[in-house]
Amino acid sequence: MIPANTTGPGGVIVRYGDEDATHVLSVYADPRCPYCKRMELDLGAVMEQAADEGRFAVDHHFGTFLDASAGGSGSLEAVAALGAAVDVGQKPFMHYLRALYAEQPSEDQDSFSDRNYLLRLADEVEALQSGDFRQNVLEGKYLPWAAQVSLAFENSGIRSTPTVLFDRTPIAVINALGYAVTPEAFLAEATPL
Repeated sequence: MIPANTTGPGGVIVRYGDEDATHVLSVYADPRCPYCKRMELDLGAVMEQAADEGRFAVDHHFGTFLDASAGGSGSLEAVAALGAAVDVGQKPFMHYLRALYAEQPSEDQDSFSDRNYLLRLADEVEALQSGDFRQNVLEGKYLPWAAQVSLAFENSGIRSTPTVLFDRTPIAVINALGYAVTPEAFLAEATPL
Protein backbone atom coordinates (compact mmCIF):
# COMPACT_ATOMS: atom_id res chain seq x y z
CA MET A 1 0.00 0.00 0.00
CA ILE A 2 1.36 3.37 -1.08
CA PRO A 3 -0.19 6.51 0.41
CA ALA A 4 -1.72 9.14 -1.85
CA ASN A 5 0.22 12.36 -2.49
CA THR A 6 3.60 10.63 -2.74
CA THR A 7 6.04 10.51 -5.64
CA GLY A 8 9.16 8.71 -6.82
CA PRO A 9 9.59 4.96 -7.41
CA GLY A 10 7.26 3.17 -5.00
CA GLY A 11 6.01 6.50 -3.70
CA VAL A 12 8.97 6.81 -1.31
CA ILE A 13 9.06 10.63 -1.48
CA VAL A 14 6.44 12.78 0.22
CA ARG A 15 6.02 15.92 -1.86
CA TYR A 16 4.52 19.12 -0.52
CA GLY A 17 3.67 21.61 -3.22
CA ASP A 18 3.24 21.66 -6.97
CA GLU A 19 3.79 18.30 -8.63
CA ASP A 20 5.35 20.08 -11.62
CA ALA A 21 7.45 22.57 -9.65
CA THR A 22 10.50 23.96 -11.45
CA HIS A 23 12.57 23.98 -8.25
CA VAL A 24 12.72 21.32 -5.55
CA LEU A 25 13.85 21.48 -1.94
CA SER A 26 14.84 17.97 -0.84
CA VAL A 27 14.70 17.47 2.93
CA TYR A 28 16.34 14.38 4.46
CA ALA A 29 15.29 13.80 8.06
CA ASP A 30 14.62 11.21 10.76
CA PRO A 31 11.58 11.79 13.01
CA ARG A 32 13.68 11.05 16.10
CA CYS A 33 16.55 13.39 15.12
CA PRO A 34 16.80 16.36 17.54
CA TYR A 35 18.51 18.59 14.94
CA CYS A 36 15.68 17.81 12.51
CA LYS A 37 13.30 19.01 15.22
CA ARG A 38 15.16 22.32 15.44
CA MET A 39 15.03 22.69 11.67
CA GLU A 40 11.33 21.82 11.41
CA LEU A 41 10.15 23.98 14.30
CA ASP A 42 12.09 27.03 13.08
CA LEU A 43 11.92 26.59 9.30
CA GLY A 44 9.08 24.15 8.58
CA ALA A 45 6.42 26.87 8.32
CA VAL A 46 8.81 28.93 6.15
CA MET A 47 9.25 25.97 3.78
CA GLU A 48 5.50 25.39 3.73
CA GLN A 49 4.73 29.03 2.91
CA ALA A 50 7.43 29.19 0.22
CA ALA A 51 5.97 26.05 -1.37
CA ASP A 52 2.46 27.54 -1.15
CA GLU A 53 3.81 30.61 -2.98
CA GLY A 54 5.25 28.40 -5.72
CA ARG A 55 8.94 29.11 -5.03
CA PHE A 56 9.68 25.38 -4.85
CA ALA A 57 8.15 22.04 -3.92
CA VAL A 58 9.40 20.26 -0.82
CA ASP A 59 10.36 16.59 -1.18
CA HIS A 60 10.56 14.78 2.17
CA HIS A 61 12.90 11.79 2.40
CA PHE A 62 12.64 9.99 5.73
CA GLY A 63 15.29 7.85 7.37
CA THR A 64 14.92 5.58 10.38
CA PHE A 65 18.57 5.09 11.34
CA LEU A 66 17.98 6.34 14.89
CA ASP A 67 15.94 3.20 15.53
CA ALA A 68 19.13 1.21 15.01
CA SER A 69 21.46 3.54 16.90
CA ALA A 70 19.15 4.46 19.81
CA GLY A 71 17.06 1.28 19.84
CA GLY A 72 13.37 0.79 19.19
CA SER A 73 11.06 1.36 16.26
CA GLY A 74 9.80 4.90 16.81
CA SER A 75 11.19 6.40 13.61
CA LEU A 76 9.65 3.65 11.48
CA GLU A 77 6.29 3.93 13.27
CA ALA A 78 6.34 7.72 12.92
CA VAL A 79 7.07 7.48 9.19
CA ALA A 80 4.18 5.01 8.80
CA ALA A 81 1.89 7.44 10.66
CA LEU A 82 3.10 10.26 8.41
CA GLY A 83 2.16 8.02 5.48
CA ALA A 84 -1.35 7.75 6.90
CA ALA A 85 -1.41 11.55 7.21
CA VAL A 86 -0.24 12.26 3.66
CA ASP A 87 -2.88 9.81 2.47
CA VAL A 88 -5.40 12.32 3.88
CA GLY A 89 -3.69 15.30 2.23
CA GLN A 90 -0.59 17.47 1.92
CA LYS A 91 -1.60 20.08 4.53
CA PRO A 92 -2.55 17.51 7.20
CA PHE A 93 0.82 15.83 6.58
CA MET A 94 2.75 19.09 7.07
CA HIS A 95 0.85 19.97 10.22
CA TYR A 96 1.22 16.47 11.64
CA LEU A 97 4.95 16.49 10.89
CA ARG A 98 5.26 19.70 12.90
CA ALA A 99 3.18 18.21 15.73
CA LEU A 100 5.46 15.16 15.89
CA TYR A 101 8.59 17.28 16.09
CA ALA A 102 7.02 19.59 18.68
CA GLU A 103 6.48 16.58 20.97
CA GLN A 104 9.56 14.60 19.95
CA PRO A 105 10.84 12.48 22.86
CA SER A 106 14.48 12.46 23.82
CA GLU A 107 16.59 10.16 21.66
CA ASP A 108 16.81 7.49 24.38
CA GLN A 109 13.01 7.24 24.64
CA ASP A 110 11.03 5.38 22.02
CA SER A 111 7.64 7.03 22.54
CA PHE A 112 6.91 7.17 18.81
CA SER A 113 6.72 3.36 18.81
CA ASP A 114 3.44 3.73 20.75
CA ARG A 115 0.70 4.11 18.13
CA ASN A 116 -1.69 5.59 20.70
CA TYR A 117 0.90 8.28 21.42
CA LEU A 118 1.14 9.01 17.68
CA LEU A 119 -2.65 9.30 17.53
CA ARG A 120 -2.76 11.67 20.50
CA LEU A 121 -0.38 13.99 18.66
CA ALA A 122 -2.62 13.80 15.60
CA ASP A 123 -5.51 15.22 17.64
CA GLU A 124 -3.98 18.66 17.03
CA VAL A 125 -4.68 18.30 13.28
CA GLU A 126 -8.41 18.54 12.58
CA ALA A 127 -8.25 16.71 9.24
CA LEU A 128 -6.68 13.69 10.97
CA GLN A 129 -9.55 13.08 13.35
CA SER A 130 -11.14 10.70 10.85
CA GLY A 131 -11.66 7.02 11.54
CA ASP A 132 -9.67 5.98 8.46
CA PHE A 133 -6.51 7.79 9.57
CA ARG A 134 -6.77 6.41 13.09
CA GLN A 135 -7.38 2.86 11.87
CA ASN A 136 -4.46 3.05 9.43
CA VAL A 137 -2.12 4.11 12.24
CA LEU A 138 -3.40 1.53 14.73
CA GLU A 139 -3.13 -1.27 12.18
CA GLY A 140 0.30 -0.16 10.94
CA LYS A 141 -1.07 -0.08 7.41
CA TYR A 142 1.86 1.89 6.02
CA LEU A 143 4.68 0.12 7.88
CA PRO A 144 5.76 -1.79 4.72
CA TRP A 145 5.78 1.52 2.83
CA ALA A 146 7.78 3.16 5.65
CA ALA A 147 10.37 0.37 5.35
CA GLN A 148 10.72 1.14 1.63
CA VAL A 149 11.04 4.86 2.40
CA SER A 150 13.81 4.06 4.89
CA LEU A 151 15.58 1.81 2.38
CA ALA A 152 15.48 4.56 -0.24
CA PHE A 153 17.03 6.93 2.31
CA GLU A 154 19.80 4.40 3.06
CA ASN A 155 20.52 4.08 -0.67
CA SER A 156 20.53 7.85 -1.26
CA GLY A 157 24.09 8.39 -0.09
CA ILE A 158 22.94 10.93 2.52
CA ARG A 159 24.72 10.22 5.80
CA SER A 160 23.45 12.86 8.24
CA THR A 161 20.23 14.61 9.11
CA PRO A 162 18.96 17.12 8.52
CA THR A 163 20.37 17.39 5.02
CA VAL A 164 18.65 19.85 2.70
CA LEU A 165 19.33 20.26 -1.00
CA PHE A 166 17.98 23.03 -3.19
CA ASP A 167 17.92 21.75 -6.77
CA ARG A 168 20.49 19.14 -5.62
CA THR A 169 22.82 21.75 -4.10
CA PRO A 170 23.33 21.42 -0.31
CA ILE A 171 22.19 24.41 1.72
CA ALA A 172 22.66 25.14 5.42
CA VAL A 173 19.69 24.74 7.74
CA ILE A 174 21.65 24.25 10.98
CA ASN A 175 24.35 26.70 12.02
CA ALA A 176 27.70 26.02 13.69
CA LEU A 177 26.08 26.22 17.14
CA GLY A 178 23.59 23.47 16.26
CA TYR A 179 20.53 25.67 15.85
CA ALA A 180 18.42 26.45 12.81
CA VAL A 181 19.59 29.26 10.57
CA THR A 182 17.32 32.29 10.32
CA PRO A 183 14.42 32.19 7.87
CA GLU A 184 16.10 35.02 5.95
CA ALA A 185 19.36 33.08 5.60
CA PHE A 186 17.48 29.97 4.55
CA LEU A 187 15.38 31.74 1.91
CA ALA A 188 18.47 33.49 0.55
CA GLU A 189 20.02 30.09 -0.17
CA ALA A 190 16.79 28.46 -1.36
CA THR A 191 16.50 30.80 -4.31
CA PRO A 192 17.30 29.96 -7.93
CA LEU A 193 20.45 31.51 -9.34
